[in-house]
Amino acid sequence: MQYEFNGNDANVSLNGELTFTDHVAFREVASRLLKATDQSLTIDLSKLDFIDSAGLGMLLIVRDEANKANRSLTLRGPKGQVERMFSVTKFNTLFTVVA
Repeated sequence: MQYEFNGNDANVSLNGELTFTDHVAFREVASRLLKATDQSLTIDLSKLDFIDSAGLGMLLIVRDEANKANRSLTLRGPKGQVERMFSVTKFNTLFTVVA
């Protein structure tokens, strides 16, 4: 997984694959994202090619932490396999997902 914060720490883009092997790097991304002062947080998934069940779990953890801090979390632009995983697992009912 590669990542890039866009403009500020409240918006991050993920690239490549989000799998169990990325849990340490993703924890750093999540920590930085949750430290942002913005009320609204966004994870852009439009360049993410693959996600496994561990990756889905990592997104759930960020969602839970954002909820605890009374912040909103939006997932933007899932495509291909990531969009199919969201559909199969009904992830779009657990998150705000925008195109």
